[in-house]
Amino acid sequence: MKKFMILYMAPVAAEAQMNVSPEELKKGMEPWLAWYKKHGKAIVDKGAPLGKGMQFTKRGSSEGKTKITGYTIAQAEDMDAVKAMVSGQPHFMLPKASIEVLEIMPMQM
Repeated sequence: MKKFMILYMAPVAAEAQMNVSPEELKKGMEPWLAWYKKHGKAIVDKGAPLGKGMQFTKRGSSEGKTKITGYTIAQAEDMDAVKAMVSGQPHFMLPKASIEVLEIMPMQM
């Protein structure tokens, strides 16, 4: 099995998405919990929302420019299997949301 990093992209920061009542937050999490349950052992790490970031270079730092709002780590036979897994992902409920998937390459030591 290979591991994959699933990155959730959105024009709205995770903090803004979570700035709702506890009832709305619970209701919004229900599809995610169902998705996690559906894919069971394929989900290695449920991940988490990501907050504001910084970009660092040799010359200094600046405000991060990424649209990544969260991540999940999954395992699957190949990218086609992950594609099927994310086809019904609840993240797509957000307007203009997208998902980027990267294969996690094993380290050769």
